[in-house]
Amino acid sequence: MDSNGSFVFPSVFRLEGYGIHLRDWSDDDVPRLVALYDDPEIARWTPVASPFDTEAARAYLASAKEGKSTGNKLQLAITTDGIRPLGEVLLFRSAADTRDVELAYGVGAANRGQGLAGRAVRLISDYVVRELGPRRVVLCIDAENAASRAVARTAGFAITDDPRIRRESRGRTVALQTWSLRTT
Repeated sequence: MDSNGSFVFPSVFRLEGYGIHLRDWSDDDVPRLVALYDDPEIARWTPVASPFDTEAARAYLASAKEGKSTGNKLQLAITTDGIRPLGEVLLFRSAADTRDVELAYGVGAANRGQGLAGRAVRLISDYVVRELGPRRVVLCIDAENAASRAVARTAGFAITDDPRIRRESRGRTVALQTWSLRTT
């Protein structure tokens, strides 16, 4: 982290482990990103645009690049071969407590049930703890999102007694539970 509280990321970001590769998104990924995120379940549980078309994908990737360059967030494609995106994991400073790093993730419908999200969360959590040194690594999950809760447990997170975090998404308020990476 630099002196103004921003993260400093390598210009080219790649992580490998747990049978997956995490890498920066590229402009070549636009069609694949549309295929991954133009999905009712992604729309239901995340704040990404819906419908998620080529224009939305380009705007999303532009925001990802800006977020990385300013040190505010890092959005990475989840792959098994280092090339073809199957989903995404992202990190950013928690709005609830800036000493915490929050993670989020999404996996395309055709790729669910393979443990990709759990492995991606474990891999990026290892990086966050090692390189960024936050007070906590957290996930904020809708209590009704059973799949995301399962990912959290698989990746070594436990629900906390923190007050629910209220966020606006598509004109409605959602109350999210905080999960924290277990350190023991």
